[in-house]
Amino acid sequence: MNPKTLRQLHRWLGLVFSLSALLASSSGVIHQVMTWTQDPPPKAIPSGPEIPVNTVHISLAHAVQAVPAAASGVRAVNLRMIAGEPTYVVWAREAKAPAYVSGATGKLVPERDEVFAAEIATRFFGGAAVRKTAFLTAFDSEYIPIFRMLPVYRMETGDPAGRRVYVSTMTESVTRFTDDGRQWEANIFSNLHKLSFIPNKVLRDGILVIGTAGIFGLSLSGVVLFVLTRPRV
Repeated sequence: MNPKTLRQLHRWLGLVFSLSALLASSSGVIHQVMTWTQDPPPKAIPSGPEIPVNTVHISLAHAVQAVPAAASGVRAVNLRMIAGEPTYVVWAREAKAPAYVSGATGKLVPERDEVFAAEIATRFFGGAAVRKTAFLTAFDSEYIPIFRMLPVYRMETGDPAGRRVYVSTMTESVTRFTDDGRQWEANIFSNLHKLSFIPNKVLRDGILVIGTAGIFGLSLSGVVLFVLTRPRV
């Protein structure tokens, strides 16, 4: 290719794909800032009050028998203090959610999953009261796939900072903590780095691929142009 033509091509490529380069570099800056201002996701470590052994009157076998779905097998059973009562958390093999059985009476305890999630959130916030604002079975613009765990409850304190957590009763832990300030930073990063303001994923991914390929082509043409137009000795 003629060096003059290549030089013109390089100039126009630079103009066209400069926006992609600006978005990528600015999102990189925001990402670094977020490592300074935001804590990493909480560790998935179960926590809770101690269980007075003398309050547990039901054996594990008895507790599992109280769960009809457990007839096909059991994946896991935990014993936790929930709502002030020793409670077996029974994960049947095919179940998508745990069953809760009172360790004192041996009876199934309905609607205990949300109570358990609220207690996990309250402990995370040092005793602050929380309320459920959502139950997510799919990722959304705030709770994105990098957090991996579903389903989760979104629990909020209702304070001016908008503090909120996402809680998994499967891992018995907080999977994400954020507030209005942290989410503002995260939204800027997502819009710049992943073009999240484009709702159609196919279109969004296509634009990202074209933009990245364009930067590659621009860089390659610059190298070729340098080689072709370098001073001859």
